Amino acid sequence: MSKNVLIIHAHPEPKSLNGSLTGVAIAELEKQGHRVQVSDLYAMGWKAVADAADFTDVKEPERFSYVRESKHAFSTDTQTLDIAVEQRKLLWADAMIFQFPMWWFTMPAILKGWIERVFAYGFAYGVGLHEGVRWGDRYGEGMLAGRRAMLSVTIGGRLPHYGSRGVNGSLEDLLFPIHHGILWYPGIDVLPPFVIYQADRLTPDGFETLANEYRRRLRGLFTDQPIPYRSQNGGHYDQEQVLRPELGAGVSGFALHVLQPGDPADARPEPKKIHEGETTNA
Repeated sequence: MSKNVLIIHAHPEPKSLNGSLTGVAIAELEKQGHRVQVSDLYAMGWKAVADAADFTDVKEPERFSYVRESKHAFSTDTQTLDIAVEQRKLLWADAMIFQFPMWWFTMPAILKGWIERVFAYGFAYGVGLHEGVRWGDRYGEGMLAGRRAMLSVTIGGRLPHYGSRGVNGSLEDLLFPIHHGILWYPGIDVLPPFVIYQADRLTPDGFETLANEYRRRLRGLFTDQPIPYRSQNGGHYDQEQVLRPELGAGVSGFALHVLQPGDPADARPEPKKIHEGETTNA
């Protein structure tokens, strides 16, 4: 079945490895019959700084708050056009691919600026009921639920440097703020990343091998299993949004927020059954 795929590309050189990988993705996805759009942030001249210029009607100019202005602008359709266009692309997409080099242990600033401006209040956060023990629709729920995403990342360092005991820290930990805090937060299912190490030492033969592996991953874009993060409102966390003590035994750190073998996907208690002659009033 044909799907919609948005590629968010963040590299300043079209002839770079990242540019080549985006080309491979476009060709492979279209070969599969999917529809593809590309947001090439450098080519677009994307404005990376989140500031008052993002809103055509600043509600409180005397003391500027980006959060409050974002909420106002999204609800009144007074965001700038570039933000609104990217939000429409995200709603159009069934899946997203984020193509970027790892710079200083994270994404390039232009991509972070895309997220800060496009993931607006009322669109990617500040969504859903906030009262009682419920902290809104996030971490598995939200405006972008039902979609999936995959990071395609090029890294200059060697694979052992990013292992569990590597000097740079584990790649899973480095990518957790993106995977869990940016993508899973508004409800996007996150696939394991496609990663190329020693990217600046890649030979033409090595590229073709990696391109074939990337094509294989792209063929599983809609069938591969996502990282099984815990849902915020799935019963795994208490009323303070702290993981319940009986869950996560034997693991620590960011891994606590990934379902472990034997954990139920939905840990909410079953509703109490009302038997004949009983009432719900104590």
